Amino acid sequence: MSENGNNDNGREPILRIRNLTKTYMQGKIPVHALNDVSFEVKKGELISIVGPSGSGKSTLLSMIGLLDRPTGGSVFIEGKEITKANEGEAPKIRREKIGFVFQHFNLLPSLTAFENVDIAMRFSGIPRSRRKERATELLTQIGLGDRLKHRPSELSGGQQQRVSIARAMANHPAIILADEPTGAVDTKTREIIVGILKELSEKGQTILVVTHDMEVAGQTDRIITMRDGRIARDTESDMK
Repeated sequence: MSENGNNDNGREPILRIRNLTKTYMQGKIPVHALNDVSFEVKKGELISIVGPSGSGKSTLLSMIGLLDRPTGGSVFIEGKEITKANEGEAPKIRREKIGFVFQHFNLLPSLTAFENVDIAMRFSGIPRSRRKERATELLTQIGLGDRLKHRPSELSGGQQQRVSIARAMANHPAIILADEPTGAVDTKTREIIVGILKELSEKGQTILVVTHDMEVAGQTDRIITMRDGRIARDTESDMK
């Protein structure tokens, strides 16, 4: 395993984190959920973020995804500082630049697999014909071409997670943020999900995965280990 602090693979950073800090107050006591976190991610990298509960992993993902505001520091996506976005700009950035994959899928239960992917594109002004083409293409790509009209209750956990990955990809995001994407599926399905993420990365999609599962982390390009709101290690995986 070799240190990867320099990101010397020749690709320009698609994501830059600079001195990111998040402090909460518990009464009069400050709690540092993130403490001066800095790193860069190149286009097409598949990175896992690991560490014990409370180490700052999910807080970091929330800051990158504009789901919460940092106390200090900056996040840049494709060279643009998104941490300065106002409340009106943030939803547009999330919609166009960031894809989200959650542990418990977060699919709309009344919609079919096709409709769950389609709806992600509606607010981006994509024409209906193109949305239909894109949703069908993505679901077919991840092995659900025969499940387009199935609702989440008619799909297995692994199939639902694949729909959520297709939804995350719908608007061609700069980065995908996945929070414990294999946490609610069995071992066989976990390998399918990891395989999909690796394939997407090989095709140029940038992905950050928060996980407690070191077998998942070991299949990513880099492993960022967090402790007490800081980056304890940033290393290339030796199990790829």
